[in-house]
Amino acid sequence: MSEFITTETRGRAFIVTINRPEVMNALHPPANVEMAEAWDAFVADDDLWVGIVTGSGDRAFSAGNDLKYQAQGGEMSWPASGFGGLTSRANCDKPLIAAVNGLALGGGFEIALACDIIIASENASFGLPEPKVGLAALAGGVHRLPRQIGYKNAMGMMLAARRVDAAEGFRLGICQEVVAHGELMDRTLGWAEEIAACAPLSVRATKQAAQAGMEMSLEEALVGKFDGISRMIKSEDFVEGPLAFAEKRKPQWKGK
Repeated sequence: MSEFITTETRGRAFIVTINRPEVMNALHPPANVEMAEAWDAFVADDDLWVGIVTGSGDRAFSAGNDLKYQAQGGEMSWPASGFGGLTSRANCDKPLIAAVNGLALGGGFEIALACDIIIASENASFGLPEPKVGLAALAGGVHRLPRQIGYKNAMGMMLAARRVDAAEGFRLGICQEVVAHGELMDRTLGWAEEIAACAPLSVRATKQAAQAGMEMSLEEALVGKFDGISRMIKSEDFVEGPLAFAEKRKPQWKGK
């Protein structure tokens, strides 16, 4: 049984909630292990199509690495899948949504950046403050943020360890939507439902091709061969989609 996180299934969505509100949902090694195990289970479960990560309480999504634990001499490490079990994960082509309910700082922000979509409550804020404590955002932040919001915008945040609020985060393209705090999970589940209404193998093929294609030139990406695309074309859903359209009915996706 998990001690530092909670998990819940809502239809096709799997929700992981960091449950350490007393330390602003900062993560130490035992919490990282629990997160990694939860995401391993999500990846392996064919009945789960969308992942959601959030934090407990009203103050923080996650303040990142538990610096007090580190300062007290606690051994600092995280699983091969990265901080929060996500920042170095290479085996998840299912879509991931971060529901940011407050502060998303350091490793907490890096968890959100490792997701495909970020929905923020109006009291959310984002930042990579590691330089202020002699560290650097090495769980992907220094690489993902410039790719996601542009070099100059990212450097303006990172070099000055600058925090931005939800409104500025939306302007910069960090988050896709800002909602009232009390509506955050309902709206996030709404996004999950919209995604789950699409063919799951098509969604996964889209994510895989988009991510891999960003590492190629456009010309290379256009002729690239992607495993997810091959699985989609060979699937039952590839037949079901056009058939349902022709028959004017809702498709019955099987994910195979």
